[in-house]
Order: sequence, then C-alpha cells, then structure tokens
Amino acid sequence: MTLVHPPAGDRAPEAARAALAAARAARAGDLDRRLAALLAAALDVPGRSAPPATPPSGTVPTDAAPSDAALSRAASSGAASSGAASSGAAPFAVRASAAAPGTPPADALPSGVALAAVGSHGRRELTPGGDLDLVLLHRGRPDIAEIADRLWYPIWDSGLRLDHSVRTVAEARTVARADLKAALGLLSVRRVAGDHTLVDELRAAVLADWRADARVRLPELAELCRERWEKQGELAFLLEPDLKEAHGGLRDVHVMRAVAASWIASAPDGRVMAAHDLLLDIRHALHESTGRSTDRLVLQEQEAVARAVGLPDANILLSAIAEAARTVTYAADHLWRRVARSTGPRRAPVERRPVGDGAVEHDGEVVLARNADLSDPALVLRVAAAAAQAGLPLAPATVARLAADAALPDAPWPPEARGALVSLLGAGPAAIGVWEALDQAGLIVRLLPDWERVRNRPQRNPVHRFTVDRHLVETAAGAAALTREVARPDLLLVGALLHDIGKGWPGDHSTSGAVVAHDLGAALGFPDGDVRVLETVVRHHLLLPETATRRDLDDPVTVGTVTAAVSAVPGREREILELLAALAVADGTATGPAAWGAWKARLVAELARRAAAALSGGTPPPPPVLGPDRLALARHDGAAVRVIGSRITIAAPDRPGLLWRAAGVLALHRLAVRTAHTVSSPATDARTAVLDFTAVPEYGAPPDPAALEADLRRMLADRLDVADRLDRRARSVRIRPGAAVPPPRVMIVEDASDTATVVEVRAHDRPGLLWRIGQALGACGLHIRAAQVDTLGAEAVDVFYVVDGDGAPITDTAALAAVRSQVLSALA
Repeated sequence: MTLVHPPAGDRAPEAARAALAAARAARAGDLDRRLAALLAAALDVPGRSAPPATPPSGTVPTDAAPSDAALSRAASSGAASSGAASSGAAPFAVRASAAAPGTPPADALPSGVALAAVGSHGRRELTPGGDLDLVLLHRGRPDIAEIADRLWYPIWDSGLRLDHSVRTVAEARTVARADLKAALGLLSVRRVAGDHTLVDELRAAVLADWRADARVRLPELAELCRERWEKQGELAFLLEPDLKEAHGGLRDVHVMRAVAASWIASAPDGRVMAAHDLLLDIRHALHESTGRSTDRLVLQEQEAVARAVGLPDANILLSAIAEAARTVTYAADHLWRRVARSTGPRRAPVERRPVGDGAVEHDGEVVLARNADLSDPALVLRVAAAAAQAGLPLAPATVARLAADAALPDAPWPPEARGALVSLLGAGPAAIGVWEALDQAGLIVRLLPDWERVRNRPQRNPVHRFTVDRHLVETAAGAAALTREVARPDLLLVGALLHDIGKGWPGDHSTSGAVVAHDLGAALGFPDGDVRVLETVVRHHLLLPETATRRDLDDPVTVGTVTAAVSAVPGREREILELLAALAVADGTATGPAAWGAWKARLVAELARRAAAALSGGTPPPPPVLGPDRLALARHDGAAVRVIGSRITIAAPDRPGLLWRAAGVLALHRLAVRTAHTVSSPATDARTAVLDFTAVPEYGAPPDPAALEADLRRMLADRLDVADRLDRRARSVRIRPGAAVPPPRVMIVEDASDTATVVEVRAHDRPGLLWRIGQALGACGLHIRAAQVDTLGAEAVDVFYVVDGDGAPITDTAALAAVRSQVLSALA
C-alpha cells in the first residue's frame, strides 16, 4: 500500500509511520510486562484485603494522562501501572520500564490462571485512545474474585479504559457461542501472562466452534456488517469518516481475519494489510492529536493528523484514506460473495456459460474464456462490458490476469475498444463494481492516463457524496438511463465520464476539463466533429442548471445565452443541447439530493425546451400567463394566500417589497425558504404578482397553516410590522458558535438581462436570509421584478432581477457599487 501522491523524494511519510508503528510495539511490550507484574502481585498476596466491592462507575476517560501519583499507588501495591503516559506531544505514550523488581517471569506464575488480551491489544494494535480488553482465565479457583480485584483496580487507577471479564475456558466458550461479538474478540486472544495451556485450550475451543458453526455464524456476521455500513457510510467518500466502523475501515479487516479463521476464505492479502496499517497509523495519530478516544476524523483535526503521518495536507490525507478504504472494500465485497456461495443452499455444479466474446460466466463471476486472445487491444474492455451487461462481477483472478498480460489499445483507439467502453458505461449501476475492479488493478489509469489526477480526489463540499473519480463513474451510470433521450448515446456516456475531469487541474474545471476532454476524445478515436462536441459538452456541462436556477427564464437574454453556447459546433446545436440536458440530470443526481430535486429538474427541462424552440427557428414560448385560478385568488379582496404542505402561494397586486416582506413572515413562523419563484403578469387593471415558496420548518413541526395564512394576509393589508417582530425574535435568540463559513459574495451579473439588473448572492443559509437581502435591495430603492432562490445543502444561491423606481435597470457604476455594499452589510 503506497500513500497517494507523497512528496517527491520525501521519506517523511515512511519515517513518520515507522515511528507510530514502533510506538505501538513498544507500548504493547511495556503493557505486557506491567500486566504480568500485576498478575504476579495478585497471585503472590493471597491474604491481602480486597479493594472496595464497587468498581469505578463506567470506564475511566482517557482525556488526561494518568498521574504519577496513580502510578505510585499502583507500584506500591506490588505492580507497576500499565497506563502511564508521557508528557508533551504524545500524551498517551506508555513509559518504558521493566517489571517490578523481584517479580517472577510470566512463565513462572502458578498454573491454573492466565491473563489474556483480546481486541486491539490482543492483535498488538492498541492505539493511545484504545480500550484495554482483558480476560482472566482460571480453572475454578475459589479466590478468583479477590485475584481479579487486585488485578483490575491498579489498571483503573492508572487511567486506562478497561473492558474485563473473568472466565473458565468452558464459560468463555459458552459466551462465544452465544455472543457473536464476543466470539470475534476471542478469535484474536493472546496470552499475556500465566498458564499457556489455559489460553491454548481457549483458542482451540473457540476456533473449533467457529469453524463448526460457520454456515450459521458467517451469515449473521454479514448482516451485522451491513447494518454497520448502513449506519456509518462509505469510508472512502466521507468528509469526516469513522476510521474504524465505516465501510472499508479497520473493523472490516478484523472481520475478514475472522472469516479466514473459518477456513472458508483466504486471509487478507498484502495490499489489504497495507491499507489496514495505513488506517491504523492514521487512527493512532488522531488519538495522539486529540488526546481522546475517537475514531471520527473531523475536519478540524485533519491537518494535524496529516502532518503526524508525514503527509503535506488534509487533501492528501483524505486521498490516502480513500485509496486504503477502497482496497479494503473491494476485497471485502469479494470475500462476502465467496461466503454467500459457501454458506448458501447447496447448488449443482455450475457450467461455464459464454457472456461475451472472450468472457464466460463461472460460479457467479465472469472469467476469461479459454480461447481469449490476450493480444486483442479491445479484450479488457470487452470482458468488462460483458460482465457489467450481465450484472456479474469480474473474478479477481481474471482481473489480475488481464492487468498482467492483456494488451491495451494505443491512441487512437480502434472502434471495437471504444465501443466496448461505451457498452461498459451503458450498463448503468452494474458498471460501477466492474469499473472498480479495473481501477483496483491499475487498468483505468493505464487506459485513461488523465484519470490519475482525479483518482481518490476528495471534494470538500457536503453537497457532493463522492470523490471526483467515483462521481464521474456514478454520473456515467446515471446517464445510461437517459440514452434514449439523445441522438448520440455514446457521446452522452463518455461526456458524463469526463465532465469533471478538469478538477484535477488548476483553474476553472470546466475550462481545463474541455481541453482534457478534447485530447481524450481524440485518443479514444472519435472523429473530429465528435471531439468538438465532447469538448463543448464538458465546457458547458453546468450551463443549463446554473442558468435555469439563477436567471429569469422569461428574459430573452437567458435563452440567447444557451443558444450561443451550444452553437460552438455549427450544425450540431440541437444535439449538444440534448446532451447537456441529459447530463444535467445525471450530474445532479450523482452529486446528491441537495444538488438536484424536482424543482430544479423542471426549470432545466423548461429552459432546454425554450432553447430547442429557438434553435429550431420557432418562436420562443411567451412568458407564463397567470391562469384563471390564480387571477381569481388576486381578485379575492385584492390578495389571496394558499398554504398546502411546504408550498406557499401568494397572489396580490404587485408592489415594491412584496417578496421580502412575505419572506419575513415565513421567517417569523420559523420556516426556512428552500426555493422561491416570482411571476408578474398584467391583470385587468393592475399587475398581479404571484409568489411561490417552498419552505420547511427550521426544526420541529410545521406551523399552523391557518396562523401562517392569517399573518400573510395581515402583511398584505399592511397590518403586520414584520420588521419589528423579526427584530424582537432576533434579540431573544441565543447565538451559538458554529462552524466557520466563507464570507458571503454579492455579484452584479452583466449582460444577463436587457430589462433588469441581475444581482446574484451566494451565502451560508440562515433564518431570514431572503428577508435581509430583500430589505437591503428595498433600501436602495429597487423593486424585485423576478427572483430565483435556491438552497444547496447549507449554501444559498439567490438571484434577483431588480429595477429602479422608473422600472429601468441600473446603469450607474456608483449606484451598482452601493447596491452591492448594502447587501453585503445586511449579510454581515
């Protein structure tokens, strides 16, 4: 296992990790000596009065190093403490010291009693914040409780966290057969001191039972793992991962060892153990850095942990974690498939069944056909495509054989290789596991050299669920469901695979990605016209979603912006527009639920429809006209309000401040605006404005719809002082410190409209944000003619089309600067 992107010529990572491993080994040896001394002391003083009968409540926290006084108390009782910590940068490092003078060797202790370690200390992997898990074994000694008290209390006094039990071999065996977690711990049992025979008997008994019951216990273990994965998520793709419990973490390697002990599968190989060792070193560094027993690598600790393991920064650290976790996950997935085959119902012998040229199915996996031509440059991709299309995994031995011996296509790729790539991507979600198999073997980087720059690259944005490379594969898999929507499904799939490839380069990723896509498209053997289409699609892959959510669709400039962009390849404008519309759906869905929803999907589809109409030479659709039902709302007492679930609709005669005053009422009722859209249309004798909000409770249950409607009507009738109510609420709210967020950004978007000034605001979302922005615009004497409000995770992107008192856009530079300053002040 190699660290991802280590500094050139720098041995710091290796040296730092070697020091951590040495510290663990020294600590394990020192703990063993101290524990042996404690056991010897406990056995040598049979008449000593026992400590108090009630043990310390709970476990002793490890937030502080054990004191010298505690060590002295433990030593004076005849045993050196095992929990002393050094001062300085490593507060949990155990002081090296010999066993107490005069203590007999561990082998010389009386027979019939043994002290054994399980868990991390049993594996000699105890990190500074880890728990000490001990078992005191005996052959039915009547004084074992007194011995145990003399053993456990000095450990508690030293400040170590201790899990402990006292068992005969028969009792421990019974517990292991009834408790799956206890069995997993005892599989790693290791003698610390005392009777060898006792520990050997226990180990042999637990292993025998584990192997005899494997067909029952392993499915239980698989279910336990699935529950843990569902709760903790994928280690490779988390911004603040749990290094131990997440899918692909340390716990999975421990489980793989347990499965191997059943003789159903092989032990984890060298790559998996190297990944395990890296994660263990990172966990060790996390414990030292925080001084706490924590396995979650939170953002504020990542820089310090990166330095502790010799890496330049947190991004490289997350990349290294992703690589290690993916190695573990891939191996574990194969192991569990093997377990399922071995423990499931007995099956008849499986015949080899062809699934593609050079590929056959065997025992639920795809393997090479006997006559496969390893000199064929399309073979790797063709076998991979066959597996994905069949919904089957590639056998690890087959992947290794392909990586070692199969030819790969040279640039430009032959049509067969390019077609196989498209077929692989077109398999949809089934392609993800096959792609991962190729990637684990190093084949993806050899096929697409630019992949190296995005491989395991973290995205420090909570909206994104995946690393850059996995996001690209997920997007391509999602695009497979949209190939019926476009004339060139091959360009859609390859464009989806490459749309964020520029994130591995400096600068705007759309611009740099277009250059990479052009080069890769040519290397894949696409003709020049197709290469230009790919380049355009990658350059403008954000055009439709950003324009649809941040611009007024009724403004002719908006559609003109789209048609100008897709005209980069003359004669293929409609084709590019189709590709961009489908890619927007696949990209947004693969990013995560905060980046894509029904509202955005409708806006993108509508913008694409209008642009298509303009490209076809037809007349763009007219601005939306209020239907009779909404006009009827406005005629009812001059204004009307409807609240249905999270949807709030207001129809009223248009007037300055209507939008932000309505938003203020929503804030009064503790509603957070997620989306807002305004439509203004002439009514019989006045302009009627319709405001559509999607708003959800900040917390708790939603407000009473009747009370909300009443306050909105009072606001429309100028009988509600929204500003005063909001000010009183703000004074009553206790401000709590939160995570640091970037400062807000306010931009005046030039050339976005001929009839209004476009103000775009990007800020951290918080209650009343829309109210504050609107109030600031109102203070500048501006009227909001239209608005597009969107919230992505914790970030708001709000766009306002504003005009002055005469209904005209603002052109004066000083006035525009004042608007920007006023909004920024309101957000401070």
